[in-house]
Amino acid sequence: MKDKKILGEERREFILELLKNERDPITGGDLAAKANVSRQIIVQDISLLKARNEPIIATSQGYIYLKHQGKEEIHQRVIASFHKPNQTVDELYLIVDNGVTIKDVIIEHPVYGDLTASIMVSNRKEVDQFIAKIVETKAAYLSSLTDGTHLHTLEADSIAKLDAACAALARAGYLIES
Repeated sequence: MKDKKILGEERREFILELLKNERDPITGGDLAAKANVSRQIIVQDISLLKARNEPIIATSQGYIYLKHQGKEEIHQRVIASFHKPNQTVDELYLIVDNGVTIKDVIIEHPVYGDLTASIMVSNRKEVDQFIAKIVETKAAYLSSLTDGTHLHTLEADSIAKLDAACAALARAGYLIES
């Protein structure tokens, strides 16, 4: 497809198939190269696909098509956390080391209300890539807007893994318990 420019709806279907068939995130740049268009066109196409309720999310590693693989049951839990910015890596490692995926970070902004950002990290390598992107772009952590208080949506294939991650966070003093 590299030599031929794919137009409109055909391109969006092409992008959708690429995302559906890939387990790992695909960057906008990679999608643009495969479709022989600019990254901005890909951003617009992704927006149009999302408007059609396609479950695509943008992560720091690229775009992912959310699909449940297999018949395995997925459990979710939203947790409240508090820590300093220099403790972020430790918090994320404690969670992923227990076999749990961190889907997002959520803060309550005084003007905008709930702000949610996708993280989608499941292991230390993905955490390291996420942190490297923060450092490289000199971006602030979303939790810096709330002095360290934030929520995470966690996902795992068992409640025991969620419990173990929460216990590790509590031992480290990061978990805000009700």
